[in-house]
Amino acid sequence: MESCVISVIVPVYNEQEVVPEFHKRLSAVLEKLNHKTEILYVNDGSSDGTLEIINRLRTNDPRIAIVDLSRNFGKEIAMAAGFDNACGDAIVVIDADLQDPPELIAEMIRHWRSGYDVVYAQRTARDGESWLKKASATAFYRVIQRVSRVQIPPDTGDYRLMSRRAVDALNRLREQHRFMKGLFAWIGFSQKAIPYKRDPRFAGVTKWGYWKLWNFALEGITSFSIVPLKVATYLGLLVSLGAFLYAAVIVLKTILYGDPVRGYPTLIVVVLFLGGAQLAALGIIGEYLGRMFDETKQRPLYLLRALEPSSVAKDRMHEEHPTVCMDRDRVGS
Repeated sequence: MESCVISVIVPVYNEQEVVPEFHKRLSAVLEKLNHKTEILYVNDGSSDGTLEIINRLRTNDPRIAIVDLSRNFGKEIAMAAGFDNACGDAIVVIDADLQDPPELIAEMIRHWRSGYDVVYAQRTARDGESWLKKASATAFYRVIQRVSRVQIPPDTGDYRLMSRRAVDALNRLREQHRFMKGLFAWIGFSQKAIPYKRDPRFAGVTKWGYWKLWNFALEGITSFSIVPLKVATYLGLLVSLGAFLYAAVIVLKTILYGDPVRGYPTLIVVVLFLGGAQLAALGIIGEYLGRMFDETKQRPLYLLRALEPSSVAKDRMHEEHPTVCMDRDRVGS
């Protein structure tokens, strides 16, 4: 176990304010480990000085690898690029904002060495976030647990350690619309949770506004559940049943009491309700159809502008088992 390599994947997008401090804390943790290590900074199309800072850090730290994407593809794709190019026997994913403490990595490695393939950090508190964001996050995890076809751990982000065989299994999943929390759970293997308290962001601003979080929630639900389609079906049946019963009432009242047919406002309300229900159902179908359209194109997940391997990856390129080493020609297919 002493010769094992630990890879740390760090997706970054416009994080120039926090990268130096993050690297300082991460390096202090890695230097205490009795393993070879590499740090893969995945630059997801940053438009500030993030890439320049990482390049300067790399001149003094040969453990750093730079995976520079050709544009901003989003965090889920950036993580996929990191997994594709990490050569470690165990791979850690962590954000650069220091909300997730790097000091947990040592504990994750201990659980990995005891036999777990996936060791994930589970939040017990979320400091520095508004009540609305906390409430919406709690609601989302509860909903996704109920509707998903796989058991997704609640209050769990992307911060985790994965064994090489778990990462190899994950890399086989190449769908365009990637909800990584669901994919982490879908691959199975033995998993272990580590509770921790999430800290406030060290510097900079979050890239996850409420609109992005809403779309992210839709991504998760539509990627791992067909419940919305069933809801549309049941809604259609319920509306049809209600219309049938209402029609029966009108006919009976007319036959028994000679009640004249009236209710222009009622007619307008019913028509608008039916139109809204139909549009909602079409929208749900459209969400799934749009995802099918994207998948049929079979485009690569990402493209690389540059790839600078770490010293550990260079050494592994010359070892007897090159399958664990970095592929410089990979474009994210």
